[in-house]
Amino acid sequence: MVPVRRWIKRLFLWGLLCVLAWQFWMFAQVLWWRDHNPTSTAFMRARAESRQAQGRSPLAPHPWVSYEHIPLSLKQAVVAAEDSHFVNHHGFDWEGIRQAWDKDMKHHRPVAGGSTLTQQLAKNLFLSERRSVWRKAEEAVITLMLETVWSKRRILEVYLNVIEWGDGEFGCEAAAHHYFHLSASLLGRTQSARLASMIPRPRFYDRYGATTLLLDKTESIEQRMTQVTIPR
Repeated sequence: MVPVRRWIKRLFLWGLLCVLAWQFWMFAQVLWWRDHNPTSTAFMRARAESRQAQGRSPLAPHPWVSYEHIPLSLKQAVVAAEDSHFVNHHGFDWEGIRQAWDKDMKHHRPVAGGSTLTQQLAKNLFLSERRSVWRKAEEAVITLMLETVWSKRRILEVYLNVIEWGDGEFGCEAAAHHYFHLSASLLGRTQSARLASMIPRPRFYDRYGATTLLLDKTESIEQRMTQVTIPR
């Protein structure tokens, strides 16, 4: 009986060490990416592997756009659409989470997301799309790391450069060329609102285009764009 307990303790300690090592590795990457632009993310790698398995072409290039060259309209549109309290919270919008929970309970299924931009970025950089308690816990830890080490300006800059905006289209520069044949710096208000409205279901809207729902969301976002505060 004693050896069994000893092995359980050893397994627990080894597991704890592995978890701590993994957290340290993630924190080291967060520190590095504070001043260096990530060239790949967990979501990009997963999508590239999926496309390769299907015999499809590689991901489209995703050139980086610095914060000062991303148009104000796109920053406003994305914050208005995804996280209107972005500059005021510390990674978690508790009121948004409560509202999303109420909607889910009303419909008896998940229908609304309460994730902030920082939470979405944490997931994109390190995690997968699979939902689990473990993944949500990891997402929370990484969110705290990002909010502690990065500025809001940096969080928004990286977010706009790495999120998926279509089938294999990552980042605002690739999205602007894919949908409007423009550089991201030339996007106008309506185009920015359109891109922001696509974020929850980028591959769906890439495939089916300007649905009635997408047009309605675009109009709603465009009306709210100037009401939000963005990092300077």
